Amino acid sequence: PNDSYYSLLWGLHNTGQAILGVTGSADADIDMAEAWNITTGSQNCLVAVVDTGVQWNHPDLDANIWNNSGETAGNGIDDDGNGYIDDTRGWDFYADDNNPTDETGHGTHVAGTIAAEGNNGTGVTGIAWTCKTMPLRFMASSGGTVSDAISALDYAVAKGAVVSNNSWGGSGNSTALYEAIARARANGHIFVAAAGNDGQNTDATTNYPSAYDLDNIIAVAATDNLDNLATFSNYGGETVDLGAPGVSIASTYNDSTYVWNSRLVSWLVSRL
Repeated sequence: PNDSYYSLLWGLHNTGQAILGVTGSADADIDMAEAWNITTGSQNCLVAVVDTGVQWNHPDLDANIWNNSGETAGNGIDDDGNGYIDDTRGWDFYADDNNPTDETGHGTHVAGTIAAEGNNGTGVTGIAWTCKTMPLRFMASSGGTVSDAISALDYAVAKGAVVSNNSWGGSGNSTALYEAIARARANGHIFVAAAGNDGQNTDATTNYPSAYDLDNIIAVAATDNLDNLATFSNYGGETVDLGAPGVSIASTYNDSTYVWNSRLVSWLVSRL
C-alpha cells in the first residue's frame, strides 16, 4: 500500500527497520504483504471494536466505519426496533447515547490497526483495507462496567459483527460475561481478547475474559519487533492462544492524528 507511514508498520511487514531506535528482526511480523496478495479485505466483513469508542470521523477511518442501514439518522426514532435511537454507527454504552466517539484514543488506535483505510496515500493502513468497524464504547480512562461490556457484545452479535476486538480485562470472574460470550459463540461470533499486561502466567493467575474456557475466544499476547514476548505481556500455555505485534505500534489516534502505542491500554509514546 502507498500509505505514508506504511514503513513504520513493522507488525505488518518487518524488514528489520528501526522502530523508535530498536532495529527489528526481519519477518517478525504477521506476513501481511503475503496475505494481501490473496485479499485486502471486504466491506462484507464487520468487526466490532468494544473499547473506549472510536473517532469515527478520523480521515483514515471514516470510510470504513459501519453504518446501520436500519436507522434513519437524526429522526429521533428507533427505526430498527432494537432499543437504541439513531444508532447509525454503533452505541455509547458508557454514556448511553448514540455517539460512540473516543475520549482516550485507545479504541481509535485499535480500529486503525484493524481497518484503517489502506492504499489511500496517507497515514497508516489497517490489516484489512476495506473491512468495516463498529464502534461500541463501554469504558473511559477510568474503566467501565461488565454489564456495559455485555450490552456492547450482545449489540455487536445482534447487528451481525462476526468478530469483536476486546483489548481489556482483569482478574474478576463474571458468570454473566462468560454466558454472553457463550451466546456469541452460538451465533458464530469470534471474541478476540487481550491476554493482559501484568507480565504474569495466566494459567496460574487468571485474566478475564481472555482465560474463559470457550473455543470462540482467541487470547492474544503481545510481541515486539524482535519476535520476543513483550515484557509487560501475560502468557500461558493453556490460557493464551497466540502472540501478535503489540509494542511500538503506529496507528490512528484522536484529533485525526497518529501515534505510537504499546500495551493493550492507551499509552502515548510520541506523536508521528
